[in-house]
Amino acid sequence: MAGFWRFGLDLVVAAKFRDDCANPVIRVTFGYLIVESLGEGVMAKSSTNELSRSLRPRHMFMITIGGIIGAGLFVGSSAAIAAAGPAIVLTYILTGTLLLFVMRMLGEMAVANPGTKSFTEFVRLGLGNWAGFSVGWLYWFFWVVVIPIEVIAAVNILQELGFTMPGWQMGTLLMVAMTLVNLTSARSFGEFEFWFSSIKVGAIVAFILVAAAYVGSFHGEGSQGLANLTAHGGFAPNGALVIVAAVTTVIFSMMGTEIVTIAAAESTEPAKSVARMTSSIVGRILLFYVGSLIMIVAIVPWNTIVPGQSPFTAALDAMGVPLATTIMNFVILTAVLSCLNSCYYICSRVLFVLAEKGDAPNWLIKLNPRRVPSRSVILGSVAGLFGVVAQTISPNGVFAFLVNASGALILLIYLTMAVAQIRLRQQALRENRDTPLKMWFFPWLSYLTAAAITGVLLAMALTPSLQSQFWSSMMSVAVALAIYAWIAARRARSSAQQPA
Repeated sequence: MAGFWRFGLDLVVAAKFRDDCANPVIRVTFGYLIVESLGEGVMAKSSTNELSRSLRPRHMFMITIGGIIGAGLFVGSSAAIAAAGPAIVLTYILTGTLLLFVMRMLGEMAVANPGTKSFTEFVRLGLGNWAGFSVGWLYWFFWVVVIPIEVIAAVNILQELGFTMPGWQMGTLLMVAMTLVNLTSARSFGEFEFWFSSIKVGAIVAFILVAAAYVGSFHGEGSQGLANLTAHGGFAPNGALVIVAAVTTVIFSMMGTEIVTIAAAESTEPAKSVARMTSSIVGRILLFYVGSLIMIVAIVPWNTIVPGQSPFTAALDAMGVPLATTIMNFVILTAVLSCLNSCYYICSRVLFVLAEKGDAPNWLIKLNPRRVPSRSVILGSVAGLFGVVAQTISPNGVFAFLVNASGALILLIYLTMAVAQIRLRQQALRENRDTPLKMWFFPWLSYLTAAAITGVLLAMALTPSLQSQFWSSMMSVAVALAIYAWIAARRARSSAQQPA
């Protein structure tokens, strides 16, 4: 018996049912969602806990880019521009350079330890089990909190585009769709991310080309050339200090590139994927962030940018592009769905690795016939659903606390990564082991990176608007360490009670 349902323009759901079927397997490709129920013998179950290697180089390339481009660029950059003026481009260059160093350190550890399935495990190698447990769970918590944030953002955009379905229904459908995509296979995740990222990249490249033509006076009248870069109080109207201080805001919009070190475990060329990522990230940052922001502040006076509203929309309106708001809403929706897709993937793989190491329930290790940690995917989906419920019931209470409690975690995780890289590299030097991909100017640049991250954390602690995030995040770290200490004590007692 078979039934077919068609949604929208190109979403097809085909379901086949067989009497001897026990385990559903979902196959998803871009544009088509096919749900099949396969019985024993149709697909042999994996006898190991090895993840698939179905991600192709093109997937890895776009996953890397997709990790950088998000709503933080399309919308969040407005607050940064309003704070620093045209000089915000220098802030993005500083932040991009810092993240380049972090990614290079991760690349070195990934290439030196090709069997590691999650970058959070590098801290276990360098600092011990306590670090692997704490960083793994904190990273999982960080992305679980991002799930409801992205769902809410997507619902708001869909409502602006004219969808009248109740918000909770749209949010539920989005979460179910992303859960199904990630339950299918790593390949389906890669396909969706490839197309999502392609749309984002295409939109940015088109924006830069159109904006450059406008600024160069090749497009109609009204262009001020580059005059807006200095016409309203100078290039740095609020002073040079703001350029550095704005890093605390900008850095969060550029997070996520580290996902490629997680996805590399399921790629056909893990070492090459990581090496390629670390060597090309600078060009992407300069093109997508710096290039687009230079065009924005050249077209639109910086003091007219409204925080919270897309500066890309403002620039398109200034150039007279029709339907600018609708176009940008579509692009931002793509960026949000891309991030949501990645959230589910990251949460499931990190949880799977924690379970392998004995830091999460063993039943989370089980893979479905497509070698996907399905139980980890579902647990992340449920946790994200609780976040959506918390936002609906208590947006200024429970949900606000969860957001604050995850605010500084990614920086703390990056700091532990830097320390782990220093220790692992020093160990390799003592043992005369070659490091195929090296962090530049070791150890001084590694020390500088760790010091810079520490400086950003201290700036958060001293900035009134960011203090709640810093201290709430420190509470999260304390809870994770306390749980590890309790589990370690239980394990020690259990070992002591076993007969010799």
